[in-house]
Amino acid sequence: MAEKKAPAETKAKKAPAEKGAKAPAGKKEAPAEKREPSRVLVQYRQEVIPYLMKKFGYSTVMQVPKLEKIVINTGLGDIKDNQKSMQIIENELKLITGQKPVYCKATKSVANFKVREGMNIGLKVTLRGSRMYDFFDKFVSIALPRVRDFRGVSATAFDGRGNYAVGLKEQLIFPEITYDQVEKIRGMDVCIVTTAQTDEEARELLRALGMPFKK
Repeated sequence: MAEKKAPAETKAKKAPAEKGAKAPAGKKEAPAEKREPSRVLVQYRQEVIPYLMKKFGYSTVMQVPKLEKIVINTGLGDIKDNQKSMQIIENELKLITGQKPVYCKATKSVANFKVREGMNIGLKVTLRGSRMYDFFDKFVSIALPRVRDFRGVSATAFDGRGNYAVGLKEQLIFPEITYDQVEKIRGMDVCIVTTAQTDEEARELLRALGMPFKK
């Protein structure tokens, strides 16, 4: 009786790709899209740096102050037990900044305020790099001019170490927020951290970048 031959494999096994092997000539990876630098960053490099070097007599570009980070935060005191409302505020901050916020938790319990240790009491976003410059551009060019009866921001709200803080009464000044979808008008604080050594240097840096200080 003749032995049955094993059926030939219909598909040949692919040899494992060797390290460093080049992709087939017909399949080229699409080049990564290059993002254009923010308008504020271009302005800083082309106009602000020469202006500050001349005004303060810096010897090198490395001495010129610059934006380091922008921190946006809001409190959750009245809704700290309402998960749905906290989610709405989180989504609003994400829309405004383009970055997911993080929760700030209570470090100790305070019975008078019904706060327990570890409870979520605030939301915070820290922006750096391109997102920081994009937010600053939107903040000074679009958001602040939409404040009712706006006449400029205080020129003295510095902390003595070159950092500036401004409080906002409502989130509606940002174009991403739709009035009909707002559960409650809520304020926030915007803190701009710079590398300036003095408030005077920081003030001139922000003014040169377009911060509308009161005259």
